[in-house]
Amino acid sequence: MLELLGRVHKELSITGHACYETVLAISELVNRKVQIIRLHWQASTLLNRIDEVTGELGRQIVAQVSDQLVDKPSPDSGVGMIDETLTEAIAQVQQLKTFLVQVDTQIRELKLEAIHQDLLAFQRDLTLRSGGIERLIVTRGAAAAHEPLSALPYSASAHVATVLRGPFLLAPTNDLLLRPGDIVILIGAQVELDKLTAWFTGQRTTSPSLTRSA
Repeated sequence: MLELLGRVHKELSITGHACYETVLAISELVNRKVQIIRLHWQASTLLNRIDEVTGELGRQIVAQVSDQLVDKPSPDSGVGMIDETLTEAIAQVQQLKTFLVQVDTQIRELKLEAIHQDLLAFQRDLTLRSGGIERLIVTRGAAAAHEPLSALPYSASAHVATVLRGPFLLAPTNDLLLRPGDIVILIGAQVELDKLTAWFTGQRTTSPSLTRSA
């Protein structure tokens, strides 16, 4: 009886700890999204302020030029007033752009944190199922170079998710010719991925990881 109670207590402790971690993860996710939304709002406000400053600059220049045409004072005084207006507006816009860059940096950092969390969860899901994802670079002289994807050795569980070529994201169609330097993303059972590595890189690797570069 005591042994049964001990097991029940252990299971409840594990379940409670898992629930706590889940709630904490959800709270962090919500907080991060709220911060991103707030920063986007700040960025939008800064952009609107820049538009206001440039619009006001245009109105002031038009007004000063109109006054010059009506009153006809010395040209030097008119140019000086316009230069002063431009200098003030440029200083304001530069300051606003500096704030905008800082906000954009914070947004990027928060998004990278979110992506990192997603990758960790993805890695955990794959690991629990003996799966993995590989990032392989097609090397010159490898069997895959200048071959279509249809020539990929058969695998029951490993598949090409996408091919990255320069700035392009290519769909993994059977007639897609692989080139040296292409980045191939494979996903599937880790054992199958290890077998296919040599076809793309010309050399076999055995250490499993979430993202692996040849």
